[in-house]
Amino acid sequence: MKGKGCLVSGIFLATIAAVILWGVSKYNSFVPMQENVKAQWSNVENTYQKRADLIPNLVRTVQGAANFEKSTLTDVINARAKATSNQINIDDVDDLTPENIAKFQSAQNELSGALSRLLVTVEQYPTLRATENFQSFQAELSSIEAEINYERRKYNEAAKDFNSVINKVPNNIIAGIGNFKEKGYFEADAGAEKAPTVDFSGQ
Repeated sequence: MKGKGCLVSGIFLATIAAVILWGVSKYNSFVPMQENVKAQWSNVENTYQKRADLIPNLVRTVQGAANFEKSTLTDVINARAKATSNQINIDDVDDLTPENIAKFQSAQNELSGALSRLLVTVEQYPTLRATENFQSFQAELSSIEAEINYERRKYNEAAKDFNSVINKVPNNIIAGIGNFKEKGYFEADAGAEKAPTVDFSGQ
């Protein structure tokens, strides 16, 4: 009987050890996936920052145009300030919630809209849009908007991969213990996936 009891105890301990090892293995597999999400988010923020960095030069260029609509320019300046102040702390991955992503996207979309309206207004100023500074701006903006769309897609892919893994049973148990939380996505909406019109080839 004593030998049988030892055998049962040994099996029990071996089972516990196997479960612990499995949990540690799963936990360790979640970490690089979460780091990939963070890296992709940093790429998203970097491309949006590149766009924001273009705007001071745009403002200087447009301000030199006589009778240019000041309210349109002011809208861009205000939207840029809101977009650059609405940041997510990437050091805290819990901040990548659907709600925070939505707020970030909303602020960036406001800037996209303001830029689009400004570019439409510039069409009424052929001298302005023919300047070297403005031509350079429109080329850079078009390139950066393409980068933004690419990095957003890459982020969504990374977040989807992570979320699909941690939500599966029994992975969700380890995710809950390890405080791995679901990440938010960029949502496709009208205008958000399109670069502002910057083609003046018909001028």
